[in-house]
Amino acid sequence: MAKHLQLIAPISGQTVELDSVPDPVFAERLTGDGLAILANSDTVLAPCDGEITLFFDTKHAFAITNSYGVQVLVHIGLDTVIMNGEGITALHDTGESVKAGTPILKLDLKLLKKKNINLISPLLIVNFEKVQDLKYRLAGEEVVAGEDAVLEYAI
Repeated sequence: MAKHLQLIAPISGQTVELDSVPDPVFAERLTGDGLAILANSDTVLAPCDGEITLFFDTKHAFAITNSYGVQVLVHIGLDTVIMNGEGITALHDTGESVKAGTPILKLDLKLLKKKNINLISPLLIVNFEKVQDLKYRLAGEEVVAGEDAVLEYAI
């Protein structure tokens, strides 16, 4: 029997469907399937329980793998990698276990906006072939980090 799971919004903002993300890596689902959120808050939370299995040196993205082996990628902004970590503070490290809603990153939104960083932030299931019945929150909805479910799936 399938087990139904969900991912909560890692950041507050407005939902965006992947097809309309202005970056082909995400729009064409080359790194996973999911949705994006146009961020308007400065704290990035864990979208699920699991272990931080990947943390980019530039702190612009991290992945959490849950107990079922599903890897979830949270990518902050589209071009934040050019900031080389500036304006982003990591609150945890690779290998740490976290619960859904745990703060993972703190953002300096004022600096990121000053540098014209696009704050569309993809939330992806990297190994989406492991899941079924993937359902997304509708585009254009306001979501609150740590409160609203934005992706549902079965394993």
